[in-house]
Amino acid sequence: MSRLHVVSGKGGTGKTTVAAALALALATEGRRTLLVEVEGRQGIAQLFETEALPYEERKIAVGPASEGASRWGSSRTESGGDPLRGGGRRAGEVYALAIDAERALLDYLQMFYKLGSAGRALKKLGAIDFATTIAPGLRDVLLTGKACEAVRRKDKNGRFVYDAVVMDAPPTGRITRFLNVNDEVAGLAKIGPIHNQAQAVMRVLKSPETAVHLVTLLEEMPVQETADGVAELRAAGIPVGGIVINMTRPALLDNGDLDVIAARGARSGVAKALSQAGLGGARRGGLADRLIDPLLEQAREHAERVELERAEHAELTSIGLPTYELELLPEGVDLAGLYQLARDLRKQGPI
Repeated sequence: MSRLHVVSGKGGTGKTTVAAALALALATEGRRTLLVEVEGRQGIAQLFETEALPYEERKIAVGPASEGASRWGSSRTESGGDPLRGGGRRAGEVYALAIDAERALLDYLQMFYKLGSAGRALKKLGAIDFATTIAPGLRDVLLTGKACEAVRRKDKNGRFVYDAVVMDAPPTGRITRFLNVNDEVAGLAKIGPIHNQAQAVMRVLKSPETAVHLVTLLEEMPVQETADGVAELRAAGIPVGGIVINMTRPALLDNGDLDVIAARGARSGVAKALSQAGLGGARRGGLADRLIDPLLEQAREHAERVELERAEHAELTSIGLPTYELELLPEGVDLAGLYQLARDLRKQGPI
């Protein structure tokens, strides 16, 4: 079972929302999840309706209560009523961390070189920002390294501190380069702590403990970028988990109705329905007559969209990865909606 879940996706597909929902879905039956942000956008804080996240691991939510036995892994705690969520098995916890590359580099300098106050002086002089700017590979090592450290961290009893770590990662277009940090720092250091750190990170990222999930919409460009991203990740030897099809919309018409509309043979049926609704017959110039064409045009647009979405769905299925679907929330994603998405993910099985 994967312990590091990396969530990526084309901009606008809702990858941060999916990452947050996945962290909640994994935080059940006493399990503890860490949700990590690496892009500095504070998107996690906005979703959970909390203040901006500091550079520290902070509890931000309690997972949804489990309804019976979980298919998502063993429990950290024994069964029992949950005073926070009420009933069922005990809920888990979601912690969050917004990783800052400069602060991570200070930690790194202190860990390996014991710079202490000298490291803080470097920050004031702007040297740390300069270093991460001219060596973007180093920045990625710091960001991914912090997440991988959380995956490996154990308590004094030898148990993992977090059952799962979920990373809200950069977009699909640069996810492979972001994760393939060993290649990125090859030109920076052939030996020494930076080289060793990069190799340690890659051991986690290329292990069965890791799964990269790609978020997409049923639209041509996101689907193509997803297919390209999967191919690049596979070529780099980085494990790919599943594809999350986000913001799906229900079909308003069944297949028979869609066929009739596509054949442009629905006019008489619409006229009859309008008449039965008390809007009068379809006499020329009447209210029903004026409504028929706009209604049919909307129906045809819906039929065309359904056809295109089915084609894109088939394209995603052909990639050969598990797929998960999350419906579009009409009222937008608030905290309640986030819990709903988490429950929907859980219903679809382990991810």
